[in-house]
Amino acid sequence: MSNQTAKYTITVTFIMCLVASVLVAGSAVMLRPHQEANKALDFQKNVLKVAGMYQEGVPVSDQFAKIQVKIVDLQSGKFIEADAADIAKFDQIASAKKPGQYDRINPEDDIAKLINREKRAKVFLVNDDAGNLSRVILPVRGKGLWSTMAGFIALDKDLNTILGFGFYSHAETPGLGGEVDNPKWKSIWLEKKVYSDAGDVKVSVIKGHVDESTPEGEYKVDGLAGATLTSTGVNNLVKYWMGNNGFKPFLTNLKNGEA
Repeated sequence: MSNQTAKYTITVTFIMCLVASVLVAGSAVMLRPHQEANKALDFQKNVLKVAGMYQEGVPVSDQFAKIQVKIVDLQSGKFIEADAADIAKFDQIASAKKPGQYDRINPEDDIAKLINREKRAKVFLVNDDAGNLSRVILPVRGKGLWSTMAGFIALDKDLNTILGFGFYSHAETPGLGGEVDNPKWKSIWLEKKVYSDAGDVKVSVIKGHVDESTPEGEYKVDGLAGATLTSTGVNNLVKYWMGNNGFKPFLTNLKNGEA
């Protein structure tokens, strides 16, 4: 029988596809632990960068060991007892999609366009050499123009002054909304205030440029040129997570020593 028959060709093609599928699947399984480890290190690196603690050339795991990670109940603003293993495997964003682990956000409150808000959140605390709180890093996210932007905001020990802000995940337009990654724009957030003296969320991203003559400039950040919807998204997600439906109950408790 000729090796060029249709039956022979189909059989050889099937076997080759089967072998290739097994190899690809096997490689994916074998590489998964390595990929997960790299993902965890990248996450930790982003926390360190926003906190202003990242040092090039020093193992990320060693640097991150200085950060205390805890789980917070967002409604009560209280810490939840959990062991290190449970904290490490807790996926805050994934929990916003699991029945029983999220609350539906009232449409009028959903300025960050999340639809669901997880009941628990992972927060990051840094203490000074004397054991006193030095800074806190909080996860934030919300809709931009094309994507859900996810990142962190770091607050000073007064729980009001911004020490760092940035995103580790987004798909905004390069050169426009993608400028949320621009170090120059991120630096504008430094030393801005989140809350007014009355405790209201006052920080905002505005149209145009903030300078010394801008009224209440300590609460305002330059908008991204040509990226109005991304700027609005950033403004709304910060206001949401710093507000009563986000981390404000926790920050209030932490400030009063009641977390």
